[in-house]
Amino acid sequence: MTTHLRLTHTAGLERTELRALRALLDAAFDGDFSDEDWDHGLGGMHVLIRDGGGLAAHGALVLRRVRHRGRWLRAGYVEAVAVRADVRRTGLGGRVMAELERLTDRAYDLGALAASEDGAPLYTARGWQRWPGQVHALSPDGIVRLREDEGGVYVRPALAGPLDPDGELVFDWRDGDVT
Repeated sequence: MTTHLRLTHTAGLERTELRALRALLDAAFDGDFSDEDWDHGLGGMHVLIRDGGGLAAHGALVLRRVRHRGRWLRAGYVEAVAVRADVRRTGLGGRVMAELERLTDRAYDLGALAASEDGAPLYTARGWQRWPGQVHALSPDGIVRLREDEGGVYVRPALAGPLDPDGELVFDWRDGDVT
């Protein structure tokens, strides 16, 4: 199987690519990929892998601000990772993540993502660490704890070095799912 990997910013995506990307995400998440989820994956860098069948895999890396131990850090936040059903378990997800991790390690204080139960093995196998501490968000009403997200947030230390697991993570606010 011949594949082609492309790295581009959202601004470099053509309308046809955006439509193909949304279709891939809708299919990969069984229709449970909301308009807010779509919005969260825009405005950053995209890794796209194409094969003879079209768009086969995707992942995005967007800037988020995360406060840890009183310091606001630049987080490369992984969004919208998907692999087309007929090519799953062929290494494409790993290729997407390798590119996103390369960007994270060189340009951000840390990497972060929220993983589903199905997606978590991909990330842990690549060295992402489940965040053991509290997770919060800076909401319009102040800082709120996100108990339902605890246990599903994963981090990758980058330029900031190791994080203190006794400290909390406070994510910037966004519509829809915060983490």
